[in-house]
Amino acid sequence: MQQAKTSKLNFKAKMEIYNGNPYINISKERAQTLKKGWRKPMPVQIQINSKPSTPWRINMMPKGDGSFYLYLHGDVRKDSGTKVGDFVEVKVSFDNTYKNGPMHPMPKWFSSALEKNAKAKKAWDLLIPSRKKEILRYFSWLKSESARERNLKKAISVLSGKEERFMARTWKKGK
Repeated sequence: MQQAKTSKLNFKAKMEIYNGNPYINISKERAQTLKKGWRKPMPVQIQINSKPSTPWRINMMPKGDGSFYLYLHGDVRKDSGTKVGDFVEVKVSFDNTYKNGPMHPMPKWFSSALEKNAKAKKAWDLLIPSRKKEILRYFSWLKSESARERNLKKAISVLSGKEERFMARTWKKGK
């Protein structure tokens, strides 16, 4: 079986911020170079200023016009010694090795909150499996109690139907 060729991008860009999330803009043209016609979250491997030494795996998030947000995790920014406003060297390649795998376990603090809010629980139960997986993976990265509380409040709010941004997307009617 022949493995698909992996396209790579190397370019310089300014690190920007959107809703508190540092990111690099990936234009429609650049995204098409990585994977033509891709419109959903795109699995990629990245390095910023050649860091980390082993490329970081992440999903670029679609903007809706063919371009993508390449959100930069704090560990990547720390390792590369970069901050918002810096011009950085960006290396991005489509992650052909990405496979759907098991979900992270649901944290007790999240399941307890869902049990106390029937509307949020119903919306959670109706979410597509990949969205649930994405949320649980995100929750598994939270280190501080304040980050857990802040993200729990937002998750319950959007799942309860409030229209707002959470996890790099605008939620409407619990999805």
